[in-house]
Amino acid sequence: MFIDAHFWPFLAAITLLTMSPGVDTLLVIRNTARGGMRDGILTSLAICCGLFVHAAVSALGISLILLQSAWAFGLLKLAGAAYLVWLGGNSLLAARRGHGLPVAGVGGERRAVPVWLPLREGFLSNVLNPKTVVFYMAFLPQFIAPGDPALVKSLWLAGVHFVIANLWQIAIVATVGSAGRWLASRAFARWLNAVTGGVLIAFGVKLALERSPA
Repeated sequence: MFIDAHFWPFLAAITLLTMSPGVDTLLVIRNTARGGMRDGILTSLAICCGLFVHAAVSALGISLILLQSAWAFGLLKLAGAAYLVWLGGNSLLAARRGHGLPVAGVGGERRAVPVWLPLREGFLSNVLNPKTVVFYMAFLPQFIAPGDPALVKSLWLAGVHFVIANLWQIAIVATVGSAGRWLASRAFARWLNAVTGGVLIAFGVKLALERSPA
């Protein structure tokens, strides 16, 4: 049973984190402005397919560490907690600075592009981003118990992330003109960065205070 006590906190956290503007959001908006809804939807699907690669890589690392010792797994969780707190601090600093998302190209001239181009751009943008796999290594251990099959549980959580991220990004695709201006507003960016920063720090502190498996 993968819908356990850890699932609902994961769902809430990953939804907020998905809504936080970043490289993926920028790429989806740019490609939608370039080639229309098809371009944006294909970009979103390809980006989210990359999540399964990161989940598999992080699960392999988690599994290898669990095979070594519970002590090593505890160190991994502490390192992950520190990373989450660091990310949260950066989000709070961004909220304090009050910068909006630098959305460019919205409303520009659209052109036909081959199907493979948004697929390649989206997939490579996600898979080649080291921050994503580091984030998965820091985030997923909080929701994987020592007795869980790490690979299966990681892919399940990545599947949930896949659905949430596509729903959000395709909603942006559908309303790219107004959504672009909305995401670029300083007030929205400050609010979202503040909420995301608070969530990341809270999860980091909770992860650090949890007992390591015996």
